[in-house]
Amino acid sequence: MNDRVSCPELQQALTFIVMITRLVVIISLSLFFTPRLPLFAAGEHPGPQQPPLQQLPQGTTTSSQSSVQTMEVSAADVSTGLKKYIDSYGRKSADKKFHVRYRGKDLPMDLIKVHDDRLSSLGGDKYFACVDMKGGDGKIYDIDFLMALRPGKLNVTEISVHKINGKPLYNWKEENGVWKKVRVS
Repeated sequence: MNDRVSCPELQQALTFIVMITRLVVIISLSLFFTPRLPLFAAGEHPGPQQPPLQQLPQGTTTSSQSSVQTMEVSAADVSTGLKKYIDSYGRKSADKKFHVRYRGKDLPMDLIKVHDDRLSSLGGDKYFACVDMKGGDGKIYDIDFLMALRPGKLNVTEISVHKINGKPLYNWKEENGVWKKVRVS
C-alpha cells in the first residue's frame, strides 16, 4: 500500500505549517543578529549610555593638505573635566557652592554625584553629562550639562535643571540625529 496521503487539503496544511515555521526561524535569527535598537525615540537622557573613545579634530584643514591632529577622549576625561568645572565654579563663589538659575531663582548647590553611566558622546566634539546636586532648599536636583571639547579644555555650553526630587521637567527625543528637549506628558 502507498504510505503517502493524497489528500490535497492535508498537503496544503502541511505546506503552510512548513512555511510558517521557516518564517518564524528567519525572523528569530534576524532579530538575534540585529543590533539592539531603542523602542522609543524619547528618553530620559540623550545619546548612548557609554561613549566609545572619540577621535576628535584638533586643528584646521586646508584645501591642499590636511593638518588635522586627533585627540582621544574617554568618559573618564569628560567626567573629570566636569568635576573640575563644578569645583572651580564653587571655589570662586562666596558661599563655595555651584549656582544654577532656575525659574528666575539662583539655586546654590553641592555636588552629590556625576552619573558616569549617563555620560554620552553626541558626536563631533559635543558631550552630555548628568549630575545629582543637593540644593540649599534640601531638594535633590538632576542637572544636565551639554559640553563642547576644545583642545585641552572642556567648555560647558548649557546647564539645565532636568529633575527635582526625581520628577522630570522634560525628556529628550532624537529627531534626525539631533537630540531635543520635549515636554513631559
